[in-house]
Amino acid sequence: MLWIAPAEKDAVAASLEKRLWDAADQFRANSGLKAQEYSGPILGLIFLRFADVRFAARRAALEKAGATSRRGSRVDDPAAYHAEGVLYLAAEARFDYLLGLPEAADIGAKVNASMRAVEKHNPQLNGVLPKTFNLFTSALLKGLLKKMSEIPATLDFDAFGRIYEYFLGAFAMTEGQGGGEFYTPASIVRLLAEVIEPYHGRIFDPACGSGGMFVQSARFVAEHQANPAAELSICGVEKTDETGRLCRLNLAVHGLEGDIRHGGNVNSYYDDPHAATGQFDFVLANPPFNVNAVDKERLKDMVGAGRRYPFGLPRTDNGNYLWIQLFYSALNAKGRAGFVMANSASDARSSEQELRQQLIQAKAVDVMVAVGPNMFYTVTLPCTLWFFDRGKAKTKRADTVLFIDARHIYR
Repeated sequence: MLWIAPAEKDAVAASLEKRLWDAADQFRANSGLKAQEYSGPILGLIFLRFADVRFAARRAALEKAGATSRRGSRVDDPAAYHAEGVLYLAAEARFDYLLGLPEAADIGAKVNASMRAVEKHNPQLNGVLPKTFNLFTSALLKGLLKKMSEIPATLDFDAFGRIYEYFLGAFAMTEGQGGGEFYTPASIVRLLAEVIEPYHGRIFDPACGSGGMFVQSARFVAEHQANPAAELSICGVEKTDETGRLCRLNLAVHGLEGDIRHGGNVNSYYDDPHAATGQFDFVLANPPFNVNAVDKERLKDMVGAGRRYPFGLPRTDNGNYLWIQLFYSALNAKGRAGFVMANSASDARSSEQELRQQLIQAKAVDVMVAVGPNMFYTVTLPCTLWFFDRGKAKTKRADTVLFIDARHIYR
């Protein structure tokens, strides 16, 4: 299914976004919970509505097809849904069932059970869905379910995804400093994807947050008339377990799957769960800036040509040039990367200048874009977008770097 939504559908989605967010805000006010406590359940209900719409459409098609002499009816066969990239929903996990529950029922427990049922029949979502609906009264949940049911079944794939992304952004703004860690503004993500053009191949984000880089890459593929699920192989790493679950849920809302390693002791500086060196066609990332206290003793065996830190370790207590080298080293011989970086990394002195010189001499630095301030929820300072192209060294552009000053070019 292509994701290009007609203008009128975009308008419907925009109107819905505001109505749904107003309802969510009312929900927060009446629940007395913090944003991070109610954001997960609300995103979970948006996801369930999306999954239910796709399930119902597939079920109707299977019912119309009827039974065959060889296999019988496949209406209740999870494999018949999974084959089309659709999640299978047991009866107790369907939206209409939850919507029809009386207020006297323990609706929180029922919704928790529905989330467990979804995970049971769709193993790729195991451990991902929220199960804290018992924190809310049945009356609050009943009202929220009714509001989510207003998302029409006729809404297309992309519009559902946009509603989910709208909520991710709104929650990031509401949660402030902590919330912005999982969210990169869509305008930045789109620019990164448009420059590196991830038409087909393996894509990696070692600081993947809620998965916006993957979603935008998939949208880029769809806008060029191809199926993202068939064209892209997605791999990510996320240190925070809760955010890693958000990423997997975001992928599912967009009909995607990926290998996302998160939580536990996974840390991209020290750990390489995807054996990434030289393996990826594309890298897209917005890493945390200016991280200090990285234990460089643990990195010494990863330094050198063909390793994760090919140009050496910075002497300063700053992780920016560790990230930059992780992005560079993950690319294959023709790989391209686009990432967000602190402005200070572009002209840092001492050992960081030496590392930057090696990057330039490797002829991989392709484009640098200066971006204006206040583009991120966590950082007010301006940033720079870096682009690598490992195949550039064998082209006419080998000795050139394009610099773009976009500090005053934006809507």
